[in-house]
Amino acid sequence: MIISIIGLEDERFNRPLQLIANLFFEESQIIKAINEEADICIEFKKNVQETISVSAELKDKEGKVLFSEYEKEWSPTNSEKENFKQIKNAVAHVYLSVLQDLTGIIQKWGILTGVRPTKLLHRKVQEGIPLKDAHQQLKDDYLISDEKIELMQHIVDRQLTVVPDLYSLQKEVSIYIGIPFCPTKCAYCTFPAYAINGRQGSVDSFLGGLHYEMKRIGAWLKEKSVRITTVYYGGGTPTSITAEEMDMLYEEMYMSFPDVENIREITVEAGRPDTITPEKLEVLKKWNIDRISINPQSYTQETLKAIGRHHTVTETINKYHLAREMGMNNINMDLIIGLPGEGIPEFTHSLSETEKLMPESLTVHTLSFKRASEMTKNKQKYKVADREEVEKMMGLAQEWTTTHGYVPYYLYRQKNILGNLENVGYSLPNQESIYNIMIMEEQQTIIGLGCGAASKFIDPLSGKITHFANPKDPKTYNDSFEKYTEDKINILEELFTEKGSPA
Repeated sequence: MIISIIGLEDERFNRPLQLIANLFFEESQIIKAINEEADICIEFKKNVQETISVSAELKDKEGKVLFSEYEKEWSPTNSEKENFKQIKNAVAHVYLSVLQDLTGIIQKWGILTGVRPTKLLHRKVQEGIPLKDAHQQLKDDYLISDEKIELMQHIVDRQLTVVPDLYSLQKEVSIYIGIPFCPTKCAYCTFPAYAINGRQGSVDSFLGGLHYEMKRIGAWLKEKSVRITTVYYGGGTPTSITAEEMDMLYEEMYMSFPDVENIREITVEAGRPDTITPEKLEVLKKWNIDRISINPQSYTQETLKAIGRHHTVTETINKYHLAREMGMNNINMDLIIGLPGEGIPEFTHSLSETEKLMPESLTVHTLSFKRASEMTKNKQKYKVADREEVEKMMGLAQEWTTTHGYVPYYLYRQKNILGNLENVGYSLPNQESIYNIMIMEEQQTIIGLGCGAASKFIDPLSGKITHFANPKDPKTYNDSFEKYTEDKINILEELFTEKGSPA
């Protein structure tokens, strides 16, 4: 689909125009000029005075003409970025409207293409806006459907029940620890994850760097009397390393981090069942860690083979029971909607198998074609369900979780996600992951340690977010972990000062 755009010369419109086009067309190209080869041409007109007034007229090759206009009060700010955002959203309104009229596809998330929709509602709650008004503003400003606004409200309510002090946790931090190794790499994955076999030298060097980071950051936190809210071991698969290496890592955590006994939650992703052993579960138990993930993704063996997960469905079930028998009291499981070759029958089967286990939480992901994944590079190999079937599968997940007493407590969205849907975390009451809430709602600094770990430093006064990422490949990390640790401490020093900081 070639789309000719007229009247929007500013290059800052390019990305939002492309992202919205991607919601409607699998392959689309935006051309900022009149083009005879274009499938559709959209001419924009905008005027900014006391109001922002924008119109869009769409013409296709068959001579169909569609028109949309939008007007909103102009509220200029001191920030050029915020001023442009208002204009960009107005343009997105009319652009989305004419594309919906052309295709007949209604986007339930409206013009939103970002990752964290619930942040918008949290912001309105913090500003004291009545919920009825807040909901209407979300509909008016972003064209979000009533269905999605209701989901957002359920999640915000649940988060504030689980973490009543969510808006005042800037004085604490959470820690993410990245272990960049897996038994094999899944076809849909773009996380830092390297096949661990034959890499023991890299693993040893990496763990040395990680221990260094934990010592230095822990010492800084102790010196500044900064508490830790949650710790999350992710990756990769943190249980890819040996039981002995895990034992030394958690010992380092207890030695280096402040007041570990009072950290609200420590989670270890044991996502790949083929990495779970009785010895590793004993180590987790030794260090009082009982919240883990064991991720089936699917209960259809052919699917697991197609996506590169070298474990069996039976192994997933057996390892779940083993973990339960050995004292793991809060187990999360992940399912993915829209995996290659899967439709409603396969997903229904996965839900029925989940019912036999009843983990404390269930995260339902919708498959996303991530740019660097093997699946995206070889799309022709992977046949996936269409938009209508994906939506029906999401509906099945919502019905199943409601019937079985699970409540939604966090969600996030991704680019190129099937059906323009979302990923939703459900849990039995009081079994929610606090870390998942913290990472999605961005109310406090999260310090990333390890290979590929991303840090988000949040200014306690302005809320401004500074991103910082460690190198993704083990060799680069091993060569430079000291520098990256000091860089993070310098950022922390700047944030945690007397100007209203946690210090």
